[in-house]
Parts: sequence; structure tokens; C-alpha cells
Amino acid sequence: MKKTVLILALSALIVSCNQANKQQENNESNAVETSVEANEGKTEEANSSAEFNIEDIAFSTADIGDFPFINLPKGLEARKGAILKNFDVCFFPINGVMTPFEGKLYKANVSAVRSEGYSQRYFEKSMEDYLLSVGAVKVFDGEITKEEYERYNKQDPNKGASGDMGYWDQNMKLYVIRTKEKGNVYIQFTSTNAGGTLNVLQEEAFQQTITKITADEIIKDLTEKGKSILYINFDVDKSNITTEGKEVVTQIAEALQNDKSLKIAIEGHTDNTGDASHNKTLSDARANSVMNALITNGIDKARLTAKGFGAEKPLVANNSEENKAKNRRVELVKVN
Repeated sequence: MKKTVLILALSALIVSCNQANKQQENNESNAVETSVEANEGKTEEANSSAEFNIEDIAFSTADIGDFPFINLPKGLEARKGAILKNFDVCFFPINGVMTPFEGKLYKANVSAVRSEGYSQRYFEKSMEDYLLSVGAVKVFDGEITKEEYERYNKQDPNKGASGDMGYWDQNMKLYVIRTKEKGNVYIQFTSTNAGGTLNVLQEEAFQQTITKITADEIIKDLTEKGKSILYINFDVDKSNITTEGKEVVTQIAEALQNDKSLKIAIEGHTDNTGDASHNKTLSDARANSVMNALITNGIDKARLTAKGFGAEKPLVANNSEENKAKNRRVELVKVN
């Protein structure tokens, strides 16, 4: 009897120990699963908030051709008015923040050729497959917030022009190709079933091309070409010469002092913005301001004449802001 009781007690103890071990194993397993889930959540959160760093992207060894590096899919074309600039700024959604990058820029609206139907899926699939094949990396696929749009949109000089994108209710896909020969290339596009937009920017540092006007250059132009085209800064819509403009006038005076035989006509010119009569009056006042400044610098008035022509003699067509800037000028014309 005692032996039976002892056996039953030992059996109960063994069962109790086994249950305890199983419970401990279950607790440890649950703890591990909870830990994994927590870590996975943290990883996703870290990935979603990771800062973009171009150096984290591997160099592509593919031959991507020449700028703008993209031939549109068969049956699609860039509509008239596409932007192609050697240097400009374009905004790209980096971590949902529209970030400006500078360099060579191409922006276009994309549509079907003639009567062929436009397909959103065809455009997006063609773009994505090709970009991945040349080593591009997708860095954004989504929308920005309305607040972000309101923050940045007035900073974009090409807002409303061809290839415009970056609205809060618009899905944007951004890819980056990093190359050793062509540098960093940013390609973003949008699409609906009505048409698409495409932006390509080859990142480049700004190269300053403005050089100081010198008396020697003015004399050379007058001798070889019979005139010298100058861009003298004035106060906005006034004839007052700015400090920078006075430096140019000083060089004109030096040129005239170096060649006592020179006589010049000073001609003022504007672009075609605004009232034609006002522009002509303003250009005349500016030409006379230059003449009076030269007289103050010791140049005999008998060697000078001044006249404004407004927008009557443009250098180039007034069809862009860049061309209009070229037309806002002062010309020195040799008269002897």
C-alpha cells in the first residue's frame, strides 16, 4: 500500500514538472515572437524615416546614353513646349519633402501619337522596367501632403509649365541613377489615363559665366564690330544706375579716355513687356543717365549722344524670360 502511494506521488510530481516546463517554453516562445514583432515594427519605422543619401546608391555600369537619357515608349511622344535647359532647378520628393536639385533639365508632357490611345499602365510599366534595367533605384512612390505643396510651390520657377508635377493629390515616382561618367541623374514621372509627365535632371554644379566688363574689351568691340553690347543695372523701372552699373560706366569712361578719337552713340533698349510708350521713355532716360555719368567722369559731351528705342530693336525674339533679359541692354555704337 505504501509502495502504491509513493508511486502515485512520484507520477504526480513528474506530470507537474512537465507542465511547468511546457508553460515556461510557451512563455519563452511568446516572448521571442513579441520581440521579433517589435523589432520588425521598428525596422519598418526606421526604413520609412531613413534619410536619403545619394552615396548609399550603388554606381550603375549601364550605358545610359546622352541627356535626357530617355526615349519615350513606342507610340508616345513629348508634346510641344517641352523644357530643355542647360541649367535650372527641379524639385523632387525626397522622403515626401520637395527638395530642389540643380543641373541640366528636361521637362515634358507625354501623350499618345496621333489617334493612338494613351495607357497609364503602358507608360508606367515601360518606364519602370527600363529604369530598373539600367540600374536606377526607386526612392519615392507616393503623394506629398497639401501642406508640403503650399510650402514649396512658389519656389518652383517652372510651375505651370510643360512637365509640371508635384501636387498633393498626384502620385509621383522618383528614380535615381548614379553613374561615374554622367553623374547623378534624377528621373520622376506621373501618369493618368489622360497622359503623363516626365522630368529628368542631370545634377551639375553652377558655373559662373559672368565676367567683369573691361575698358579693353569695350574698345575691342567698338573697333572690330562697331558697337559694344552692355548690360548695365538700373533700379527697377527707373533710370537710376545701381552700384554695379556704375562700375560698368567707369570702364566705358576709361575706354573713351584711352582712345581720345572715339565718339559714341549710347542707345537704350528694353524688352516688350508693358506699355510701348513707357518703355521708350524709360530707355531714353537710361541712355541719358549713362551719358551724364560719363560726362561726370570727365568725358567731353561733344563725343556723346544718347537715345532710347524701347522694344523697337530686339536682339532676339521676346519669347522667353531669358531672351527678354538679352533685349534689356545698352549699346555703345561707334559714330566715327
